[in-house]
Amino acid sequence: MSARRSAAADEVPGAINVTLAVFVMSMNALLLYGASHAESWFWVLAAAAAFSFTNNTVYSLLHECVHRKFHQRRDINEWSGRFLSAWFPTGLTFHRMCHLGHHRHNRTEVERFDYYTPEDSRLLKFVQWYGILTGLYWLMPPFGCLLVLCLPTKLLLRLVDSRGSKTVEHIGTDAILGGLAEASQAVMRSEIVLTAAVQIALWYFLDLSLLGWAACYAAFAINWSALQYADHAWSELDVRDGAWNLRVSRSVQYVFLNYHHHLAHHQHPDVPWLHLGKFVDFDAPRPSFLSIYLSMWRGPRPLPSRDTERT
Repeated sequence: MSARRSAAADEVPGAINVTLAVFVMSMNALLLYGASHAESWFWVLAAAAAFSFTNNTVYSLLHECVHRKFHQRRDINEWSGRFLSAWFPTGLTFHRMCHLGHHRHNRTEVERFDYYTPEDSRLLKFVQWYGILTGLYWLMPPFGCLLVLCLPTKLLLRLVDSRGSKTVEHIGTDAILGGLAEASQAVMRSEIVLTAAVQIALWYFLDLSLLGWAACYAAFAINWSALQYADHAWSELDVRDGAWNLRVSRSVQYVFLNYHHHLAHHQHPDVPWLHLGKFVDFDAPRPSFLSIYLSMWRGPRPLPSRDTERT
């Protein structure tokens, strides 16, 4: 396994990723244009539904850039990540900081959204939970980027500091944004400005309408947000093993670039998406995405005892 793991970790499919990135970004542009210029609600909704999947492929490629597994050349990896992140929209350095913070704090108290204790605010837990399911969770990265762009770093760090506040701690901002002080503010802000420029260019050159843009991004928000926590809901409370390898159709697995092999990713975050299947135990129980997703609509659960954590 160690030899196979080493080989897989080194085999970054750079040419495949660049080709995919150009294709899905082009599809995104076509679908945004179609939704904005469609003459009936049917075609607006059809374009939006398709965009919710193509933009998830874009996000999966951004995820590879975050882990520096998109391309062997660092400059291509970083610049590709900057343009891919514009479609979320977020910024590469900002998103890398948040995502790596997630890897450090996965299934700890600050990211245990599916369970509550007697000390927790039930209202906050349910607002967070249904915010995830309805796509409002998608707003957090763009809003965070806006704060980074507009607020001085010292003020922003004070705002997200959870010390003395259980509410702020349970929102998880301190854990996710804990790398703000170390990140290059100039690079982070310049990438966010680039993202804004890309979005403005899309509006100008594609003559987008608010209805078409909003329909596409609302559909993407719901699709993206649902997967981000279905990958973790009710899983083991462990930083490394607290995720699922979910069962989905082969076509969906390809569109999301093996993102549903999420336990394998958390156990081997340096393995490119193309090779994740080598690290999935297909004989072990693997819940379906649909079963986890539907169970999530019943709301957060009381924190189980240690011997009944996995369900």
